Formats: sequence, C-alpha cells, structure tokens
Amino acid sequence: MSRLLRAAILLVFLASCGGGRYSPPRDLENACSIVAERPQYYRAMKATERRWGVPVSVQMATIHQESKFIGNARTPHQFLLGIIPMGRQSSAYGYSQALDGTWEEYMAERNKRRARRDRIEDATDFMGWYMDGTTRRLGIPKWDATNQYLAYHEGRTGYARGSQNGKPWLIAVSKRVGEREQRYRAQLASCRR
Repeated sequence: MSRLLRAAILLVFLASCGGGRYSPPRDLENACSIVAERPQYYRAMKATERRWGVPVSVQMATIHQESKFIGNARTPHQFLLGIIPMGRQSSAYGYSQALDGTWEEYMAERNKRRARRDRIEDATDFMGWYMDGTTRRLGIPKWDATNQYLAYHEGRTGYARGSQNGKPWLIAVSKRVGEREQRYRAQLASCRR
C-alpha cells in the first residue's frame, strides 16, 4: 500500500473519531433518554441542584432552549448587506450560552479560573449560581422555569425593568421553557437511574 493511501486512510479514521464531543443527545424530547445517554449531564445537574437548589428539570429545560445541549454552541454570525461578516450576534457560548462578562463575573466570584462554558459541570454550576442570584435579588422561585428563563435571557436588570414585556416572541419562548420543564420533571420522576 502506498504511503499516500495509508495517510489518506489514517486521516479519514482520525476525522471520524473527532467532532462528537459537543454533539447533543439523540432524543432531546425525553429527559430519561438524555440521562441514560449522558449520565455525566445528570451527575452535573444533580450536583448543581444540591449546591444551588435549582431543580434538574429547570436546568435541562433552560439548556435545551439555550443550546439544545450542544456544548460549543454559538450565536449566528451577523452580515452587513447580507454578505460581509460582522461578527457574532453576542458573545454567548456553550451549553448555558453565558455571555463573556457574566461568565467572567461568575469565575471571579466562585474563584473558578479554569471553568469552561463548554464543560457541562461548569455550565450547570454557572446556571445554578445565576438562578440563585435571581431568586435572591428578584424573588423568582428556583422552580419557576418560565420567569427564571426570562431573567436569564434579559438579565436581572432588564427583567426588573420589564424589558421582556415588549417582546411577545420571548414571552412565548419562556412559556415553552416552562412547559418543557414540566414534561422533563414528570419524565425524570418515572425513569430508572
């Protein structure tokens, strides 16, 4: 076999091995399926639930809406005149779609300089930290996925000002997050772990 052919086969093999690290679970509609396929997700979310009091189902519904469980998710690019790239819509990245500034605040406050937004344990801890702060500052219960999501999306200051009220599309999205949380909670209560 020639060197070129061997190199090509090796390259194809290596390419087929990569890329799956950030792929989502197969069935995002079923919490039991997610837990069975990715037990490390469940362990991370349970640790966050113990530390911050945010239910697993709330975390799952929020992650579903923010990144569809894609670890390296980013916002789409913006284009000027439809063709000139202008950068991304925001700095949101990872499972939790945390913005750069909020992530830096989290890392400093939690003394987690090595935390990464594309690592599920860090992303769920961030979410718990943020939602705990939302409960303390705005009084939104941790189990209220609809309003926690609105405050998560708009930021606590935006939520307190009522910025979400001028966005009917966002209100509809937050209701879907709340409905998904209820489904996930019922599913998690019935699945075997």
